[in-house]
Amino acid sequence: MNLTLKIWRQSNAKEQGKMVDYKISDVSPDMSFLEMLDVLNNELIEKGDDPVAFDHDCREGICGMCSLFINGEAHGPDRGITTCQLHMRKFKDGDTIYIEPFRAKAFPVIKDLVVDRTAFDKIQHAGGFISVNTSGNTQDANAIPIPKHDADRAFDAATCIGCGACVATCKNSSAMLFVSAKVSQFALLPQGKVEAADRVLNMVAEMDALGFGNCTNTGACEVECPKGISLENIARMNREYLKASLK
Repeated sequence: MNLTLKIWRQSNAKEQGKMVDYKISDVSPDMSFLEMLDVLNNELIEKGDDPVAFDHDCREGICGMCSLFINGEAHGPDRGITTCQLHMRKFKDGDTIYIEPFRAKAFPVIKDLVVDRTAFDKIQHAGGFISVNTSGNTQDANAIPIPKHDADRAFDAATCIGCGACVATCKNSSAMLFVSAKVSQFALLPQGKVEAADRVLNMVAEMDALGFGNCTNTGACEVECPKGISLENIARMNREYLKASLK
């Protein structure tokens, strides 16, 4: 395939960025999207040009690092996958592909397609912990009876990889789906009950302080989430927040 790539280039957070056109040829449909970018960067390096900076790590859909906005969609045109799992067979010969970073006030651009998502870490640090009795008589977690329905829902929430697709997709740049997944992960399990009230209050406060927008129930976040995190988690977080606020 022969493609035209329109890629966002920005040297750092303070500089003004712009879209730059690149032509790339002989792209195999079996390539992953990131492999295609690797080929482009090899060509740029051979020409003496600055390669396109983009984030990646595991390339197995686990780490969430490979967060790109492709043709107006977080992680591209496929569903239930991250960018590294997107293959070029989803595109056609002669296509023009727009590639941009995730855009949100709380995700400042570091360079080109790489954004700083440490805001997510700060939210988790604000409340993502549980009390553990280390007196020597600690009960094995596997010995604690948990209803299967609760365990399944906690596990589903825990599959969130913190990629930020929900924020990039939301018209308000809301982090509600991410935060609610982390709140649900602990709120559904007995180990997380001790700090439940403080956790949800602190995490929501940190989310607001970092500049994320509010949720207006559009639902785009769930559609674009590569792990299918449910909007039910937002409803659960709202209930947890209301209970904590009334105590």
